[in-house]
Amino acid sequence: MTLSPDLIHLAVTIVFSFLVGMELRTYREQYHAKEGNLYFGTARTYTFIGILGYLFYRLDPTGLTVYIAALLGLSVLFAMLYWRKLGEGKSSILPYVVMLSVYTFGPLTERFPLWMPSLLFVLIIFLLNAKQSLQHWGETVNMREFETLGKMVLLSAVILPLLPNTDTIPYLPISPFKIWLAVVVISAISYGGYLVQKYFFPSKGYFLTGIFGGTYSSTATTVVLARKAKVGGDNPVIDAAIIAATSMMYLRLLVVAAVFNFSVAKALILPFVVMALGGLLLSFFYLSLKKQQINHAEFVDKNPLELGTAFLFAGLFVLMMVITHFVIGHYGNSGLQVLSFLVGFTDIDPFILSLLTGKYTVAQAELVTAIMIAAGSNNILKAIYAVWFGGIKGGSRSAFWVGLLGVLTIAWALYGI
Repeated sequence: MTLSPDLIHLAVTIVFSFLVGMELRTYREQYHAKEGNLYFGTARTYTFIGILGYLFYRLDPTGLTVYIAALLGLSVLFAMLYWRKLGEGKSSILPYVVMLSVYTFGPLTERFPLWMPSLLFVLIIFLLNAKQSLQHWGETVNMREFETLGKMVLLSAVILPLLPNTDTIPYLPISPFKIWLAVVVISAISYGGYLVQKYFFPSKGYFLTGIFGGTYSSTATTVVLARKAKVGGDNPVIDAAIIAATSMMYLRLLVVAAVFNFSVAKALILPFVVMALGGLLLSFFYLSLKKQQINHAEFVDKNPLELGTAFLFAGLFVLMMVITHFVIGHYGNSGLQVLSFLVGFTDIDPFILSLLTGKYTVAQAELVTAIMIAAGSNNILKAIYAVWFGGIKGGSRSAFWVGLLGVLTIAWALYGI
């Protein structure tokens, strides 16, 4: 025996409407018990609303005249109740919003697969139960994060589609679209690491600072942690965090390479994964030596996603591509290796992206070598920073291992060790 689809749709509507009504009743008893009966219906009322929504939709599924008329009638009833609530200093329209959602269950079950009304039901239940969590989040979140999210949308969904995807820039074998795509990818990776560290791990322990800070700026993370090491003295956990930040840099660069040049990424997998794992093993070793300490790292709460930074990155990206073309054209592969080493003492992301996206007269193996040299020399820079900002006592151990990782990376690039 096969059940009629209409019967199944009606049953789904009734069940979801009743459960939402029960959940709203629980919500009212938990948060608004002192308001008495001044509320819009009970579980039974919401069940009837769901049934009426289904029946009125079925009566005129094309014109929706009856369905809309009934909705207007329910809205008038709620408006009368809401007017009374305003007189008592209450202004929540949550019951009306929930009523509108329940009223749509009928059409949703008829016009969409079951997952659509099911998803709506789950969202209603989740949002009703998440009141305290959302209020706490609203009190703790920096409201400028929404401005930053808007910037991310501007970078990726507004500016990027407007740019031409043809090689229209004189003397550069790359389109404006690909230049800005590089900006969007780097910004997204940096922004993601920043959000994870700030909101999912609010304790900001030293080690987590190193792990997640390394996903968007291992150099800045090293400086911050080294300064803490200078104050705290001999602290193995800070050593572990600094080494972990450099380890995450290798994985971050590998992801960037995979996005823009998968063949180069495949060549980088072995050396970068080996270096990352080696660094993480050292980190866990120092983490096991931890002493009694303060569990919170004083991390600089600076969002990496700023429009000025994005435009500066785009400019550096183009500049690095021009310089790289000039060096390769006049000095060949040896010049590229020297340039890679020197660039490692600056921000290496624009240079590495120029290697991944540009069209040069050198072989892929030479591009891989250049990327590894840049990453290795950048580690040497971080080793210098660790000693400079952390002092001999606070930063020498992490500086030694980070510097060693840099030297090994360069040696692997040049001699294939």
